Amino acid sequence: MARICAITGKGPVKGNRINRKGQSKKSGGIGTHVTSITKRKFRPNLQRVRVKTANGGTKRIWVSVKAIKAGLIEKA
Repeated sequence: MARICAITGKGPVKGNRINRKGQSKKSGGIGTHVTSITKRKFRPNLQRVRVKTANGGTKRIWVSVKAIKAGLIEKA
């Protein structure tokens, strides 16, 4: 399964998880320092939904929750 929304085309996005160590200057320390950076993915919130098609039938597709909330699809 490709993690891509059939309506909006949203897919996974690459990013980083940054680990910091130390006390912040605001709290009275000497500041935080980056100890490691790890690769990660931000995956879209996809749901498998039965959708009405143009010819009157139904079809199951992967749709993002943002598209469902916006009313871009009509549920069967």
